[in-house]
Amino acid sequence: MEVLSSRVLVHPRDPDVTTAFYRDTLGLAVYREFPGGTVFFLGGGFLEVVGRGTGDTRPDVALWLQVRDLHATLAELRTAGVEPERGPQREPWGLDEAWISDPDGVRIVLVEIPAEHPLRADVRTP
Repeated sequence: MEVLSSRVLVHPRDPDVTTAFYRDTLGLAVYREFPGGTVFFLGGGFLEVVGRGTGDTRPDVALWLQVRDLHATLAELRTAGVEPERGPQREPWGLDEAWISDPDGVRIVLVEIPAEHPLRADVRTP
């Protein structure tokens, strides 16, 4: 299988509220808009808010978003009215994480990779 592009799709209960959350509250850049949906940039991927969902339960999925400065990001989000569900903490796997949710309860894991973490290692051969 050859994958040329990918994106995560969410089907919100209220598309206008969820689109505004990702666009205005989180400040994600819009990649494109089309009748019934909006696609946002997510670093190396995309998030598409499309259609209308009918589920009443929290989906068993999370968005993993790496940020440069977790504490500064949380301060910025608090100013926009977003309180974290779980504040920043160092995980056993060595990443600093905090959790927020979108209007439908989709968990968003905000991640800062510490300077000493192996994900920051230069894997190029000298």
